[in-house]
Amino acid sequence: MPLTLTLTEGVLPSGTEKEAVKQITDSLLRTHGLTGNTVMTPNVTANVHIVPKGLSFSGGKEFKGAWAEWKVPSFALSDQAVIKKHFAEVTEIIFQLSGKVQPKDNIYVNVVHAVDGGWNLDGVAMTNEELLSAISMG
Repeated sequence: MPLTLTLTEGVLPSGTEKEAVKQITDSLLRTHGLTGNTVMTPNVTANVHIVPKGLSFSGGKEFKGAWAEWKVPSFALSDQAVIKKHFAEVTEIIFQLSGKVQPKDNIYVNVVHAVDGGWNLDGVAMTNEELLSAISMG
């Protein structure tokens, strides 16, 4: 379940991106009751993209932003209580790691759901039922 963390240069102090990924990953697993799950944990992956200053925009004007986007099967991040808790935690993680200077209203979190059967685990395409079965073994 890949996370794409995109940050305008300077939002987080250099070197704290790894800590952000770790904390955000832990939050996703915790809010889904999967902390320590041996199947899910290694399948939560992440990429960090740093956008040079001057190339992030809001309303057509330059600004500094942070974006956390998950791509997950349709059963993940589908419960509103889980979404609200996880998104609030992600926002707080970025805010805290920024030294409390990145405005929370410039931290964005979203989720993109894959269609059933449009996901693979361990190199094999699986339906939601097959994924849930595999995850339950971890």
